[in-house]
Amino acid sequence: CETCSKEEAKYRCPRCMKYSCSLLCVKKHKLALSCNGVRDKTAFVSVNEFTDLNLLSDYRFLEDVGRTADAAARHCIVHSPATKRLLYCLRNKARGCNIELKTLPVGFTKRRENSTTFNSLENKFYWHLKLVFPHCHAEYTVKGVPDDKTLADILKPYIDPVESDPVVCQRLKIYTASPQSDVRILMKIENRNRNSVRYNELDASRSLLDNLKGKVIIEYPTLFVVLKTLKNDMVVLGQ
Repeated sequence: CETCSKEEAKYRCPRCMKYSCSLLCVKKHKLALSCNGVRDKTAFVSVNEFTDLNLLSDYRFLEDVGRTADAAARHCIVHSPATKRLLYCLRNKARGCNIELKTLPVGFTKRRENSTTFNSLENKFYWHLKLVFPHCHAEYTVKGVPDDKTLADILKPYIDPVESDPVVCQRLKIYTASPQSDVRILMKIENRNRNSVRYNELDASRSLLDNLKGKVIIEYPTLFVVLKTLKNDMVVLGQ
């Protein structure tokens, strides 16, 4: 047993492959390793270790995905005239701002999460935003962000040494301790090959709308906040 090192192991965790001798040790290992005990169906398997069981597992996984996609396509909300009209309006308004907004079918996480709206009276988008801070492994979701707000103002509650929330500030300490001139805001370029990932660098002093013009957005923008000295693995377009 890899938990107590006393008894002979009887069980093996499908997730992390740790050996355990009893239900108590199984629970302890899950708590210590934050393991849910569920086999990772998409875990990488090298060609040398690939067996018929792995092939069968992949086949069943794809069948499950197909059934889920089919069920989502049959959902009543998909065929709702109001839903279609709303999505058409959003895409049309975005096109008028030189933004190519793409929406996903019902059932996808980003489609379910997206809360972006367009206010016709103000002629303004209120965006659903995801902010990713990769150096701290932190993500935050911001809803109802007006398109005329600058990126610098959007980030103030997170990385500004004075105005940020104390709890958030502590978690993002590496950002708040760095000079603001070292902070870079990147956005992944969509519709590229998976082995050719590139990012656009955005201008923090300009509005969200100005930064999104001429770009492809799938559901809502995801902004990566990185430090100039630590973004070696994130290639900006043109470099």
